[in-house]
Amino acid sequence: MSGSPYLSLQRTEAIDRRGLLDVTSYDVSLDLATDESTFASQTTIRFRSRGGATFVDLKPVSIRSITLNGDRVDPDLLRQGRVPLETVAGDNELVVDAVMRFRNDGEGLHRSVDPADGRHYVYGMSFMDAAPSVFACFDQPDLKAPYRLAVRAPEDWVVVANAPGEQVEPGSWVFAETPPLSTYFVTVVAGPYHLVTDEHDGIPLGLSARASLARELDADADELFTLTRQGFDEMHRLFGIRYPFGSYHQAFVPEFNAGAMENPGCVTFRDPLIFTTKVTRGARIVRATTVAHEMAHQWFGNLTTPVWWDDLWLNESFAEYMGTRVTADVTQYDDAWVHNSYKRRQWGLLADAGPATHPVAGNGAVDATAALQDFDGISYVKGSTLLKQLNGRLGDDVFFRGVIDHFETHRFGNATMHDLFASWERAGAGDLSDFTDGWLRTRGVDTVAHDREAGVLRRTPPAVEPVERTHALTVAVTPAGGGTRRVPMTLDSEATALEAGEDDAVVIDVDENSWLVARPDATTISLLPSVIRSSRDPMERSAVWNNLRSAFEVGGATAEDVLAVAVVAIPDETSDEPLSFNGWASSPSTMLLMEWLLTKVAPLANDPRAALESLHQACLARATTAEARSTVQLAAFQGAVASCRSTDELERWLDGHVPDGVEVDLGLRWRLLVRLAALGGTDRRTLDRFLADEPTATSRVDHARAVASMPDDESKAWAWARFTGVEDVPNYELQATGQGMWLPDQEHLTTPYVDRFFADLPATPSHRTGWVLADAACWFFPITSRDPETVHRAARLADDGTLDLSLRRQLRVMADELQRRQDARRVSA
Repeated sequence: MSGSPYLSLQRTEAIDRRGLLDVTSYDVSLDLATDESTFASQTTIRFRSRGGATFVDLKPVSIRSITLNGDRVDPDLLRQGRVPLETVAGDNELVVDAVMRFRNDGEGLHRSVDPADGRHYVYGMSFMDAAPSVFACFDQPDLKAPYRLAVRAPEDWVVVANAPGEQVEPGSWVFAETPPLSTYFVTVVAGPYHLVTDEHDGIPLGLSARASLARELDADADELFTLTRQGFDEMHRLFGIRYPFGSYHQAFVPEFNAGAMENPGCVTFRDPLIFTTKVTRGARIVRATTVAHEMAHQWFGNLTTPVWWDDLWLNESFAEYMGTRVTADVTQYDDAWVHNSYKRRQWGLLADAGPATHPVAGNGAVDATAALQDFDGISYVKGSTLLKQLNGRLGDDVFFRGVIDHFETHRFGNATMHDLFASWERAGAGDLSDFTDGWLRTRGVDTVAHDREAGVLRRTPPAVEPVERTHALTVAVTPAGGGTRRVPMTLDSEATALEAGEDDAVVIDVDENSWLVARPDATTISLLPSVIRSSRDPMERSAVWNNLRSAFEVGGATAEDVLAVAVVAIPDETSDEPLSFNGWASSPSTMLLMEWLLTKVAPLANDPRAALESLHQACLARATTAEARSTVQLAAFQGAVASCRSTDELERWLDGHVPDGVEVDLGLRWRLLVRLAALGGTDRRTLDRFLADEPTATSRVDHARAVASMPDDESKAWAWARFTGVEDVPNYELQATGQGMWLPDQEHLTTPYVDRFFADLPATPSHRTGWVLADAACWFFPITSRDPETVHRAARLADDGTLDLSLRRQLRVMADELQRRQDARRVSA
């Protein structure tokens, strides 16, 4: 039933192959100019062997020839992405000449067509197990080697790769040898890209984006280069080791799955981060922290790489921590930690409290497929929070002395968590076993609840793996008359005394320095509207929301409790962060606050329409009172659009009758059209006309969302054909379609698709792989179903051992999400 054509590398196989081989070098030649669906890939791998059998990873359309030490290897030996090899002791040379397929799922060598001008663009995403679909390789992180790359491309294309290169003749590009790289870092970015260059501290800098984004890239270049210069200066100061990969290019590429990929010398970013419309400050902080995150990876992950994926936190947790820290410390976005609180914390908490929880370190990734599923809020957000804790415990001096020792000891090599902690011990950290055992190697998150009657905070360890942990945190106690006092606390037992009056509001972990699910009591929840009304501290306001969000997710607060805070907070907001609705999240756990309020909380209220209208009026009030043309006004108006139930009002706004200071640009125009479509206020012909008038990549994605959102049978069938692969579309359009498919108030149309989801899902690996396979199962999951049987069916299918592993995990996560939604509806009732 799994349908996967390839074997996933087992950890035991990686250990055996690493014990047999040392890779000396790769020479890779790619011909991107001959065909629009395939490309030629010639690879020469030089390696030393202890002698014996192994295999090379290869995922081709066809094989022209394979030779090992001059002897022909039968191409028909290829099975499930592997060609067996019989190596000799000593030096070996493997030459593979193959034809590969361009992909459109954001992995391998992705090729796309810009709808704005019809131009073709290519980029490489080798992460995890996609490299063999670009070139033959020994695909595992601890078989590093230098690379020399040659590329043939159309003569009007620009080609960028991991190392500096030049066009030696029209259409022919040759690149310098790289330092040793893991296979998953190798990339090439090719097409008629628009380039901008600069230099800082001896490092050549570059930016690129599609030609249709040239004006916008030029407008953003100064800010992007400033962030890059500031990031390099601060990381050089903290690490004491210069950036080791020569030039530093940042390529903004189409239809990219992740936020970015840290390829040494040539980082790739999703190109919506080049802003084509007016955006909020929150959106700019996302970009700034992403830039810093990928820069941090040049040390954490690239210079020193984990031996295996179960230490992926050494990459992501460090990059998450350093990215936010550096952004907050040295850029204009000094509120980056507040942004992190609003955008990231719930992602990590929900993952850690859910059915797919795993340890931060030593997560048990038996193969690459399993490891991919652990790139979640635990590896990023929980790990980052724990490193922030450890930094507070050790201080910068010891913390970074240990980090530098780690880099110097394993420069251009591989390392484990044990290696890193040995470096910290050498730097003077002392025994850190309580930290590794209590926080890094155990699953689950503690719940900290306020027991008012007993006068204590109670710590409850996770049922999945009870463990004793100590929490150092601050509690904000606010009497009914105001005047908040902060109480530092150390929770080192089941119950810790806390003095609070019977009418005092208690916000737990107000600075969010620990890792816990906060459970405020009913009295505090009833007082939170007054707390947030009186608080001007951005971090405290964010902590109020995270206390409340956590309480809601575990059944400790109703939708009405949440809405009572929202209608007070929104009209009074001075930051766009809690108002931002920067599009649609990739999963329910990554929703920003406003999206969570509009698409999850309001539909679960006793009167969903009245709940949505209350949010609409609150957003509209702020949009009309905020400073004209401010990002606060923009965010509030975006919320007003998303919550509007009046097609007449939406039509007036679409015609330009909006509050003073609001500009109906391309982005806002499509928000209006998507909302009109969901309410049945427009038709397919009108949507098609708007797409034809402005045929940008953004328009294509929003058009797909709008069509899928329309409340009619034809539109839902149109959407479902994309899930089943009858219609093959790029990943961004697939996501937009799935998220438009399942909307509140459309259950009469979508109920038949609940059965179809469970019937059609097992076959999706036949036309979908990698990231998008599991993501599509999330996007098209029947999240609006009110039938408890839907949860049970998801759980039963998740237990089917023949189903693809990533789909099984996604089903468990989504079943848990749906169960919590159904429980929340019952609690509110």
